[in-house]
Amino acid sequence: MSISFLFFCLLGLGAFSFLFGRHRIHGLTAASGVKQHSRDVYHGSFVAVCAVLVPLIILLAWSGLSPLLMDAMLEDFLRRQSPDLSIGEMSVLIAKVKAYFAGSLPEAFANDLIRDGTDYFASLVDNSATARSFVVLLLGLCGAAVGVRLLAPRFAARPAVERVFEIVMIVASAIAILTTIGIVLSLIFETLRFFEKVPVMEFLFGLSWSPQIAIREDQVGGSGSFGAIPLFAGTMMITFIAMLVAVPIGLMSAVFLSEYANPKLRGIAKPGIEILAGIPTVVYGFFAALMVAPLLRDSGAEIGLTLSSESALAAGLVMGIMIIPFISSLSDDVINAVPQTLRDGAAALGATQSETIRQVVLPAALPGIVSAILLAMSRAIGETMIVVMAAGVAANLTANPFESVTTVTVQIVMLLVGDQEFDSAKTLAAFALGLVLFFITLLLNVLALYVVNRFKEQYD
Repeated sequence: MSISFLFFCLLGLGAFSFLFGRHRIHGLTAASGVKQHSRDVYHGSFVAVCAVLVPLIILLAWSGLSPLLMDAMLEDFLRRQSPDLSIGEMSVLIAKVKAYFAGSLPEAFANDLIRDGTDYFASLVDNSATARSFVVLLLGLCGAAVGVRLLAPRFAARPAVERVFEIVMIVASAIAILTTIGIVLSLIFETLRFFEKVPVMEFLFGLSWSPQIAIREDQVGGSGSFGAIPLFAGTMMITFIAMLVAVPIGLMSAVFLSEYANPKLRGIAKPGIEILAGIPTVVYGFFAALMVAPLLRDSGAEIGLTLSSESALAAGLVMGIMIIPFISSLSDDVINAVPQTLRDGAAALGATQSETIRQVVLPAALPGIVSAILLAMSRAIGETMIVVMAAGVAANLTANPFESVTTVTVQIVMLLVGDQEFDSAKTLAAFALGLVLFFITLLLNVLALYVVNRFKEQYD
């Protein structure tokens, strides 16, 4: 029985337990004449939780641990068959066995050892699936039976159910927090390894970025330079150009949709703007590389300017178009949240509609608007595909938007693509860049929270 089918079986058992629990408590209450402590829905939910919660935990734990256990048992089996294999050879052999089991390894590349290993691995998979299904379904039925047995008119089902959901929410929050901590710690650990090879000051304030160094002794390569200033300068330049495009257009679009447009026009225009947010970034990259960049180059040539076919200006313009929906949609929602009484009061004092917008509506919506802008800025900083296709990958330190530049995210991708040696400064540099980028976005979020708390208005 597959994991997905077993999961749906648990959901079905939970639904049946819920309905049965509601019916059961209704019958018990009618027979005893005692007033219920909790409503029928809580008694049904209690039985469903008893039937589903523990089996679901076991299913998730089994799904996570059984592959590790089967790999260990497969390695032990293969080790008994071929005790002379090295660790690397054993890893390759296990990979071939799994590939042959999945049908992706041709028959011509399989030998007797691989076939024997595949048969053993197939038996492990079948036994694991059978045992998993038996244990999960048995626990589900036992849990449902226990839940039904505990039902009684005066049973406090509501506090029990609410306590379970409280624990589930706490666990979910803990998983999110621990995941964040794990990501940060992994970045810090690898970054410290990088700084053992490259000085911190050279990385943060160096003016040359060329991480192409020799990975092996038999290779020919440069010594490598890891000055990150050109990367951050390129990132900030493209982001600045994008915000110059997105902020005015997005904000004015939001004001128009919320204050001037009639409901029919708003119902057409707002979804049309939000469609831009659903376009894949690679499509924006094609648009920038095939249309915007050549147009800028040809237009510059007509007025005597020399523009590169890959420029920060092209990437910034298209990126600005991409993030317009972030500013427009969020700002529109914030502006609509401003109480109508403020508009009516301003009109009663003789203010025109434009004066009301400038002096009343926008100041009241300022925290939300600033948050939308900072969110869009974070989105622009993390963009990769548009920069690769429109601005190139050359780490040039320049203030000229007509030249080719690159960004931090592009270089992270370039450093981690292909076969990499994680003892090399070249590869570890990606983690250092990621850590710095993480702190930049963190500071933007902190700034957004400060602005919201600093300028937040309270309305009755």
